[in-house]
Amino acid sequence: MSDILIYTDGSSRGNPGRGGYGIVLIAAHKRKELAAAFKKTTNNRMELMAACVALEALKIPGSKVTLVSDSKYVTEAINKKWIYGWIRKNWKDVKNPDLWQRFYKVFQQHQVTMQWIKGHNAHPENERCDVLATYAADNGPWDIDTWFENNKA
Repeated sequence: MSDILIYTDGSSRGNPGRGGYGIVLIAAHKRKELAAAFKKTTNNRMELMAACVALEALKIPGSKVTLVSDSKYVTEAINKKWIYGWIRKNWKDVKNPDLWQRFYKVFQQHQVTMQWIKGHNAHPENERCDVLATYAADNGPWDIDTWFENNKA
């Protein structure tokens, strides 16, 4: 059993469009929620951004973590070991390389197990993350996803 449970979700109103992410961190009897919004981004970027921010929020290196996401894009990159091929290829032809590099840097600092969960399936923490993400996307305040804005096709 992990010491820390993390639930994440991302949202985009249009793809690209206004986006947001939601995070629920649970450790012992403590619970913390995080959310943020971006003016123009994609759903995959918000899913991955949520995972990055959640792991960056951990204060103790080497934490044993289960990160639960309804994004196969995020979970399968680790569970199917795609990320290691991307690293070998120096991130060439990888979508969202800025966030994958950011994710991998913090992922290595902890003992992380990635777990996929079906979205919109009445799981309380996943549903809460969805509410946080969509509320942020709809209501802001919106930050700028600088890498996306500078590198979009």
